[in-house]
Amino acid sequence: MTEREYNHCVNEYADNLYRFIVKNLRHEEDARDIVQTAFEKLWRNRDSVETAKSKSYLFTVAYNQMIDHIRKNKRIQLKEEFPEDGRIQYQQHGNMRRVLMEALNRLNETQRSLVMLKDYEGYSYEEIGKIMELNESQVKVYLHRARVILKNYLVSPENVQ
Repeated sequence: MTEREYNHCVNEYADNLYRFIVKNLRHEEDARDIVQTAFEKLWRNRDSVETAKSKSYLFTVAYNQMIDHIRKNKRIQLKEEFPEDGRIQYQQHGNMRRVLMEALNRLNETQRSLVMLKDYEGYSYEEIGKIMELNESQVKVYLHRARVILKNYLVSPENVQ
């Protein structure tokens, strides 16, 4: 891709790419940053990107950047929601942690892995399916069954305090 072709891509696709990202993110500054990063990557890889495929390349890069941005912001927001005295509460509820670990230990290996990947690590059903070599329906069914087991154990009278 020549410099002229690159400039044509900027003129041709920048507005569409920006609208696509800002519509999904609903934040103009972040959308501008993502679009700029996409064009920067196109410029750096201009020798290996065919001009005919530049639009697809730009949208793919921008989409992946947007997903990374969303995931990063979710982690930051979740962390900010932790209480200041979280350590004290953790120590006070040591018994709750023990009961939860006992509940997790009641699950078979597949169920425990599913719960940890979904609820602790935050993977999507599709990602879990790829990791564990299950289809998405199996992931949902096995995860539901695991959660029922956990719920029944955690709300049993001997474990509720």
